[in-house]
Amino acid sequence: PFRNPGPLLAALGIERSTLPVEIYDNGLLNLYVGFESRDAVRGLHPDPYDLATIARERGMPNVSINCFAGAGSAWKLRMFSPAMGVPEDPASGSAAGPLAVHLVRYGLVEPGVELDIRQGAEIGRPSVLHAVAHGDPDRIEGVQVFGGARIVGRGEFDPDELAALLAP
Repeated sequence: PFRNPGPLLAALGIERSTLPVEIYDNGLLNLYVGFESRDAVRGLHPDPYDLATIARERGMPNVSINCFAGAGSAWKLRMFSPAMGVPEDPASGSAAGPLAVHLVRYGLVEPGVELDIRQGAEIGRPSVLHAVAHGDPDRIEGVQVFGGARIVGRGEFDPDELAALLAP
């Protein structure tokens, strides 16, 4: 559970979350806030400074704040992590899995249902991720996350330059 979510909810411009505000740790900390509608999530314009300040004050500079809404298998997600230098992530595979778990735990989705998670359109990089939580609400036994990818950039590393940078 995320204790005393009031300041976070105020920074997001809402009075309450549709589900308990909780943090899931899958190597990264993912915090989930439920919104009343997908349109409310689309229209969100949080202040990155406020979100980063809340994360640092709570001792969680590596937290991603995930705002979601939807029903059935169709969900909208926006992920903000300004304390880590990520104003908004267009496709958060590490957030899609815990979202499926959160929705199954609270009975909004049945175990085994493939979620269609839309993200990134607000920053010009629309994406679709899919996630499935297996098990039951009291005992999740596995999570799958999948989707396609499109190359948006290319580069190369010079092994000698990299070695020189990493040398003591």
